[in-house]
Amino acid sequence: MTATIPPERSAGPSEPAAPGGRVELAPGTTPDDPRFVNEDLLPVPVAQRRWTTYNFAALWVGMAHNIPSWLLASGLVALGMDWKQAVLTIALANVVVLLPMLLTGHAGPKYGIPFPVLARASFGLRGANLPALVRAGVACAWFGIQTWIGGQGIFVLLDKAFGGGWADASRIGGQPWTLWLCFALFWALELAIIYRGMEALRRFENWAAPFVIVGALALLGWIAYQAGGLGPLLDQPSKLGWGADFWPVFFPALMGMIAFWATLSLNIPDFTRFGAGQRSQVLGQSLGLPTTMTLFALLSVLVTSGSQAVYGAPVWDPVALAAKTDNVFGLLFALVTVLVATLSVNIAANVVSPAYDLANLAPKRIDFRKGALITGVVGVLIMPWKLTATPELYIFTWLGLVGGLLGTVAGILIADYWLVRRTVLDLPGLYRADGPYWYRGGWNPAAVLAFLVGGVLAVGGSHSAPGTGPFPEDGLIPFLKPLSDYGWAVGLAASLLLYTALMRRAAAGRSSARSS
Repeated sequence: MTATIPPERSAGPSEPAAPGGRVELAPGTTPDDPRFVNEDLLPVPVAQRRWTTYNFAALWVGMAHNIPSWLLASGLVALGMDWKQAVLTIALANVVVLLPMLLTGHAGPKYGIPFPVLARASFGLRGANLPALVRAGVACAWFGIQTWIGGQGIFVLLDKAFGGGWADASRIGGQPWTLWLCFALFWALELAIIYRGMEALRRFENWAAPFVIVGALALLGWIAYQAGGLGPLLDQPSKLGWGADFWPVFFPALMGMIAFWATLSLNIPDFTRFGAGQRSQVLGQSLGLPTTMTLFALLSVLVTSGSQAVYGAPVWDPVALAAKTDNVFGLLFALVTVLVATLSVNIAANVVSPAYDLANLAPKRIDFRKGALITGVVGVLIMPWKLTATPELYIFTWLGLVGGLLGTVAGILIADYWLVRRTVLDLPGLYRADGPYWYRGGWNPAAVLAFLVGGVLAVGGSHSAPGTGPFPEDGLIPFLKPLSDYGWAVGLAASLLLYTALMRRAAAGRSSARSS
């Protein structure tokens, strides 16, 4: 096995050190191999790394406050948890996922590189396309899910605002043509914003974040008024208790909550590469992710509990709940909130990453904007309306499978950057076929093996209850079924340990060969 572990070194003349230990390419040394370089994949110059703590916090507030996040928390109530259990599950998950988020995000401010370029250090210049395409595929699916939910929200609220009848329109593909129209318009609006680039995204997130918080608080106030106060919202009992019925739901739900942001724990360098320093990204993410997700979870479970008190059954979809009002102003306000919330998260979380990932696949032919357009097309082709049909399918099947695979990639990235290389990268070498990250024909066998083993352990036991999902009841690989409820953690731990062992063994083998 051929593997390269660059020795510890300080910045050289080709990589001048800037304040805070940040590194950039020296003037006149820009790589030009079209197989591995285009303008979007090159390191961000230090002078252009200017995102502040507020920018990162606002980014997370904007991404956390969206309908699928709401469905996570309210879905736990629909599965039988009370509000305390649901909030605890989500708060714990976001504290856990923050750690890999900060660890992988470190390379962004230091080197100015996006996720697929960082992955070249561990997987190789060509091998990096493997984790990049896994991440891109997940993001395309998420883009489709978010766009469908956003378009559906617009459809429901406009139908209600204009007196109904939209659902009776002639059907195309089993859906009213008016729903397809809302879906298409929302899709086009998203791509129009991201086409303007990352600076436009930063400005949009800055004002979208507080607006969505106001919308969620307004919905809470309305349902509390309907229920006769906050008391009924807090009094809804758990159907699971804290005993034997609770834990079989808690652990897979916890992994599902972690999996929700496991995507960003990989490609967070796509954003932190614009950071003014490590302090900005660490404080911004620490203030923005766990706090806002927990607050939003609290709002969503209180509202869902309130809907149970008012309507006799939990309404876990905020759009369906908002549509129950007859106030036109309230409906329009809910419509704008749905638009802003879904735009905010979908553009940042699900278009930026695959745009870079697809550019990494063919830098000469695909730039950031073309990657974003491809993402939009693929997001429609995966038929996203099927993935959010039930809480079981959404949380256990979709998020559980995604979390296991992405946890495996995260384990390799963290092991390589922190344990093997001690955060020291050869920046020009990430763009050169004759550099230290070429391994065997551009692939690192250690990373590929760790990915395969970790992936099988994480998702091989995937199972579904009869009639609730696509997997066998006994699991795809029955003896791995006990691991499936912990997919993200299993994938991360297994790949991290195996990759570290393989790389250190390879280094020891080379040292022995040189000494003999």
